[in-house]
Amino acid sequence: MTTPLVTILDDEPEIRRILTDALEEAGYRTQSFSRAREFEASLKRVTPDVCLVDLSLPDTDGLALVHRLALEQGAAVIIISGRAQVQDRVTGLELGADDYITKPFDPAEVVARIRARLRGARAPLQSGRTARFNGWTAHFDRYLLEDDDGGETPFSHAEGEVLRLFLENPKRLISRATMQESLGGGAGESFDRAMDVRISRLRTKLREDPKNPRLIKTIYGAGYIFLGDVGWT
Repeated sequence: MTTPLVTILDDEPEIRRILTDALEEAGYRTQSFSRAREFEASLKRVTPDVCLVDLSLPDTDGLALVHRLALEQGAAVIIISGRAQVQDRVTGLELGADDYITKPFDPAEVVARIRARLRGARAPLQSGRTARFNGWTAHFDRYLLEDDDGGETPFSHAEGEVLRLFLENPKRLISRATMQESLGGGAGESFDRAMDVRISRLRTKLREDPKNPRLIKTIYGAGYIFLGDVGWT
């Protein structure tokens, strides 16, 4: 089994050193970059398993970069930023980040968050499996939803993980605890908010009525149920 690769994009040399030391001690391979252009050039050669991305970059908009990564790469994206405001967290998650860690941080926490991300069952997203349900086709190899008329809507890696969990467990209650165990990520309010954002975005892409969704039902105080009829190929 190939050792997971984690890329680090941060313009602070000390942050890169701390993260590199902690990750390599934990058994991961690493690559680190101080500029987005170097980082993006590397993605044309190899796809990492996890991308750690600072938002305050000298040569690009960090949030825009996170959004591109979420839609175009098969890697999990974790923001590491000194921006600690709730709105910054919400925006990052809405743009497709899998997790958000604020500076200053404990390197052990970063390693734990990465381990949690990789522990989540990511194989179905990479295996080329296709799911059909209620007039939709989900192509997990291409991160695309296709409707009956052939219209295509992209989804991010983070959204795809949640969608896969629903499609593999149709008509069963999925609690927040089950979602955390299956998908990884930090516990508490940050994780709950991340799930709320991803489910809201999935409902929008599936053209659900937000007041009366047909497919992804919220069971208040318990979790969610996916009500579609699902077939896998």
